[in-house]
Amino acid sequence: MPKKDKRIRKEEKISETWLLPYADMLTLLLALFIVLFAMSEIDIKKFERLAYIFQTEFLGGAGVIEDGVSIVPEETPVDGLEDKEDDEEGKDESEVPESVEEYEKLLAIQEQLEKYIALNSLTDTLGTKLTGEGLLITVRTDVTFDSGSAHVKPEGVEIAKEIAKMLQTDPPHEIVVNGHTDDVPIYNEQFKSNWELSTMRAIQFLYLLLEYSDIEPKYFSARGYGEYKPIVPNTNEENRSKNRRVEVLILPNYDIEDEVEKHEET
Repeated sequence: MPKKDKRIRKEEKISETWLLPYADMLTLLLALFIVLFAMSEIDIKKFERLAYIFQTEFLGGAGVIEDGVSIVPEETPVDGLEDKEDDEEGKDESEVPESVEEYEKLLAIQEQLEKYIALNSLTDTLGTKLTGEGLLITVRTDVTFDSGSAHVKPEGVEIAKEIAKMLQTDPPHEIVVNGHTDDVPIYNEQFKSNWELSTMRAIQFLYLLLEYSDIEPKYFSARGYGEYKPIVPNTNEENRSKNRRVEVLILPNYDIEDEVEKHEET
């Protein structure tokens, strides 16, 4: 009887050995589910590494598909990731930001205008300034209009033609034409105030820009400020002549304020 009891106890002891691999299996499965839950986004490389680890643990190095083929072949696209990877690969680290490109476009127009001004000795008639608001082209109205008139003189027409050529860009820019006067009051048959005179001068100059360019009218607008936005005090005739002006403002398609500040600092 003692020998029989010893054999029974030995068999019972052997029969409990399945618990160890079972516990290991549960632990591995738990780890698998934790890892899968933690992966909020599918990363193909992480997925392949994870697959390799588990196939090594469970199958001793053999793939889960017959003949050792990986569960995620290298050329198999994953929905939502293929386009993303293509976009990332297609990105050029040296790609120029839109704000920089826009600044350079307006700067190129300014340089063209400055060349025209220098070649035609128009320094006292035309001026340019590139700001965060856009490229501002200033035209002295003493050359383009007779006193108290909104009719553009031949000299002004030629200037409008040249400016119109340089306004044609792809894509188009919005163009704002501003009219300004000095502080001398005006009252005649055509205009009862400087408001009306400045506005009509802006509109007449706008018509010329439309006529000599292929830009659609929807990109144009006109404003009249009268004598209320002088660039210098109206204390003498020289200053008043500077305040009598028409401005052509080319608005940027993208914000260039930071670029303008950056180049002003340098």
